[in-house]
Amino acid sequence: MNEQYLEVGKVTNVHGLMGEVRVQPWADSPDFLCRFKTLYVDKTHWPIEVERARVHKNMVIIKFHGVTDVNGALAMRNAILYIDRDDANLPKGSFFLADIYGLEVRDAQTDEVLGKVDDILTPPANNVYVVRGGKREIMIPAVDQFVKEINVDEGYMKVALIEGM
Repeated sequence: MNEQYLEVGKVTNVHGLMGEVRVQPWADSPDFLCRFKTLYVDKTHWPIEVERARVHKNMVIIKFHGVTDVNGALAMRNAILYIDRDDANLPKGSFFLADIYGLEVRDAQTDEVLGKVDDILTPPANNVYVVRGGKREIMIPAVDQFVKEINVDEGYMKVALIEGM
């Protein structure tokens, strides 16, 4: 079952004197965080309203409603921010990386189960799915050449392996 709240970033510090905070985004683009009117703080998922948000040097500067000074902003340092999955409105065919963890990975030709997605590496070029639990660990680049189908609803991913993979 997909989690309702997804981690999207961490408050790293204050920004200025008016209660703004610097957020390290955990998304494909920092602009993604700027779309939300409500974020949720830590594992309690306490909702907090976003007054404004902007991207600054690959970070997101956020002004939260009710946080009006440096002391209020300092109290939020190291907080993990979440979004509600229902607020995201992803394009058709898109998914959250959190939904990939645990998918059963099958060979696209033979339908043999190779294991499950146990980790996702995010180097600059493209993501890499780490598959464990089968005969051996497999690292699969998240590109169309290798990943033939991802079905989050059915719980599987089909991949085309090449020799040496």
